[in-house]
Order: sequence, then C-alpha cells, then structure tokens
Amino acid sequence: MKVEILDDDIVAGILEYNGLEYIFCYDSEFLANKDTTAISVTMPKRKEPYISKKLHPFFSSLLSEGNLRDIQSKLLKLDKDDDFAFLVHTAKYDTIGSVRVGKVL
Repeated sequence: MKVEILDDDIVAGILEYNGLEYIFCYDSEFLANKDTTAISVTMPKRKEPYISKKLHPFFSSLLSEGNLRDIQSKLLKLDKDDDFAFLVHTAKYDTIGSVRVGKVL
C-alpha cells in the first residue's frame, strides 16, 4: 500500500509499506523546489529512499498512543499494532505541524 505524504498541501513524497519494510521517497518536484524544506530534520531531502523495517520515527510521532490508540482501534476497527493502517486512517486531517497523509495510491 502507498500513500501520499503532504507538506502544506504539497506532495512531499510517497510512503509505501510492502509487508516487509517501509519506504519513503521524496517527490522529484518537491526535491527540486528551493522553497520547500525537508519534512523532518531526521529525513533530509534526498533522491535516495528511506527504507526501514519499522515505521520511520518521524511518521510514528504522528500516531496516537495508549488509551487514545485503544479507542481509535475499536472505533475504526483497526489492529492496534498496525502502524501503517493507523497512519493512513488518523493522520489525514488533524496532525501537529504541516505534514499529513494524503490520498491512498
């Protein structure tokens, strides 16, 4: 599954989960735009993808924890251990900062 990652409503890149690893790749137009900055200091703008066995810490920071995660899991019928599903369903609208999830591709 793949989702757009938006920064101030501009497509910053694509985040993919293939069942084994998470892959984030910046969009080429976002990279070329001198007015855009990296989505995180831990993920500077670069052509090479960021690949990880676990959800990248920056994206994990957009997720709920504890009781709120339990409530969201029940209401949205999500596996509370499925970070990617949580990100897709909960980080579309109300996130801290300018980065959010866009459409599912």
